[in-house]
Amino acid sequence: MIIDCHGHYTTAPKALNDYRARQVALLAEPGAPALSPDVRISDDEIRASLEPNQLATQRLRGVDMTIFSPTAGAMAHHVGNAVTSRHWTQACNDLIHRVTRLYPHEFAAVCQLPQSPRSGMAQCVVELERCVNELGFVGCNVNPDPSDGYWTDPPMTDRYWYPLYEKMVELDVPGMVHVSCSCNPNFHHTGAHYLNGDTAAFMQFVLSDLFKDFPTLRLVIPHGGGAVPYHWGRYRGLAQQLNRPPMEELLRNVFFDTCVYHQPGIDLLLKVIPADNVLFASEIFGAVKGVDPQTGFNFDDTRRYVDAVQGVCDAERHKLFEQNARRVYPRLDALLRGQGR
Repeated sequence: MIIDCHGHYTTAPKALNDYRARQVALLAEPGAPALSPDVRISDDEIRASLEPNQLATQRLRGVDMTIFSPTAGAMAHHVGNAVTSRHWTQACNDLIHRVTRLYPHEFAAVCQLPQSPRSGMAQCVVELERCVNELGFVGCNVNPDPSDGYWTDPPMTDRYWYPLYEKMVELDVPGMVHVSCSCNPNFHHTGAHYLNGDTAAFMQFVLSDLFKDFPTLRLVIPHGGGAVPYHWGRYRGLAQQLNRPPMEELLRNVFFDTCVYHQPGIDLLLKVIPADNVLFASEIFGAVKGVDPQTGFNFDDTRRYVDAVQGVCDAERHKLFEQNARRVYPRLDALLRGQGR
């Protein structure tokens, strides 16, 4: 089967964004109470938002299961305060849960977390427990920059983050390292901030002993790892220069996806990074929409690139398309086994 490890609900019904607009508007009213989630969306509205869009494309491209989470760019953890983020996160995660109940064979749920700049990890732990233990989620997204472009929180390797990692290890769920929007005009959100976040997080891991403290913690860096595969020699050299462990040790815990939207990029990714550390992903519909005039196919039709890579054997493609996702996301594997797959 083919598992896409990186999907977002980018076509969610309008009522979700209407709730967000009302929530944000209240922030401008002094003394106004926080607006708890009151999103009213019918099952038919969910179906209508997915059937002609993500589900149709997923089926057309032969993807059997997508690991599905709220829209990354809309997490917007800088908005309001910790209560704002908690309510918005609950609304988004509850909607993802409903999607997986309507389409249990097409979608598995990953949650966003109620991060807020400098607010700590306590509420993130509570929401992660709720989503995994009560709603059956298989993983989480972790924003390394809740300030959304200004990087005011400690690095992901700081002990500030440890309560979250402890819970992720306890629940045996991985995290995808995924920034949100960018408030900083220097950084376009999908063209710069996303790739900067991927690259910055990887270098933080190179410099730290995080995985000595959490040897079973698994983190997925999306978008092909940002600049990492292209500059693999730089990172190997820096690790050597700074007396850090060999890069092979880091790859016990760090994985990359295939959200790279041209053939040479996928070729490089799979030439540099071992097949055991790459998970198939396309992010439909995500950062890059439209047809590539050079190929006649959509930029985000990444299965075509993986299928076309030279020097990758069938066993390795099986890892890329299915086995690695089941290994990195063991709760997904259990879900699929329960479905007889």
